[in-house]
Amino acid sequence: MRITDLAKEIDGDRAWVKATVHWEDCDQPAREIFISGEARYADAMVANPDAFLTGAIIPALHFGERRIAIAEAVCPRLKQGLSTVMGLMQHWSAGQMKPLRLETDTRSALAYEDRPRRPALFLSGGIDSLATLRLNRLRYPVGHPHSVRDCLLVHGFDIGGVVARGAKYHVFERAKAHLLPIAADAGVELIPVYTNIRHLCDDRDLWLNRFFGAVLASVAHAFAPRLHLADIAASYDIPNLTPCGSHPLLDPAYSSADVQIQHCDVELTRIDKLRLIAEWPAAFHHLRVCLANQSERLNCGRCEKCVRTMTGLLAIDALQHTNAFEENSVDPALFDSFKITIRHREPFYRELLGPLRAQGHSHLADLIEKKIQE
Repeated sequence: MRITDLAKEIDGDRAWVKATVHWEDCDQPAREIFISGEARYADAMVANPDAFLTGAIIPALHFGERRIAIAEAVCPRLKQGLSTVMGLMQHWSAGQMKPLRLETDTRSALAYEDRPRRPALFLSGGIDSLATLRLNRLRYPVGHPHSVRDCLLVHGFDIGGVVARGAKYHVFERAKAHLLPIAADAGVELIPVYTNIRHLCDDRDLWLNRFFGAVLASVAHAFAPRLHLADIAASYDIPNLTPCGSHPLLDPAYSSADVQIQHCDVELTRIDKLRLIAEWPAAFHHLRVCLANQSERLNCGRCEKCVRTMTGLLAIDALQHTNAFEENSVDPALFDSFKITIRHREPFYRELLGPLRAQGHSHLADLIEKKIQE
């Protein structure tokens, strides 16, 4: 793989940083990849080789490329971290993803140490990122170097990430509208960001199990003139860690000397996070967990993520108090449309069994236990 033509452009109301990916050892077509934001953030963005190297490495490993060559110098800390990434990928794939050569020069100094920069958090509106934002506010006083000041909402993930489903910009605008009151209450700036890096490989399993953390880190590196730290909320807690696109061994390895990538709150269970959010009205009434991206509802109330979240809220006696779902109860028939054992979901459900029974919902707990065994 070669990464060429790094450039920054301002076109109307959008700023873009771009590069072209050329495949060498597979039949994938060359593709221009980009990260873009509103033009008012143009000074905060840079066509950073760290960003494009980070974003391309997992697809390059997946398709069996033997090298990544990029003429621009990258941070030696990132280059070292990517060796860790490749080692993890080789282990997680049982040897199918083989380490490749990184053919690039390295920088000898920090690029942005003379600029005042700030910490950020990737905010989707889901349980993980909302809990991390809440804890950040509770832990760090305003002005602390780790007190989040920016929240990045990324188009090209669950919204606009799958080519066949289209860009769905209207769904993204709705998500942004629901996050704005949360950002205002938390005292952070919400920054919409757009990227097509996921389109380098449209394989869903690769995205979920290997790739998405790299794309988050790639976006952070594109904002290196503005950010010194980017927090990624943990997907799993410590006892239930599993290979995943975001992981406490993986995310920090995408750090450079300029931008630290941090995997946050891995000590918390899912129900811990639900309780945190239930105590924060601004987030509690605007949380967005659904991947169905329906036009008429923020959360469909029927997909696996919706049903799991609704069941968790029921287990802490909170479902009837949120405006995020139209439902005030969980119909057991909803569990017939999906398997709760997909993608290591069992731990999320097992932790609900005791609280459900304590709230008088033993019928749901019994059903979940049965479904886990199927």
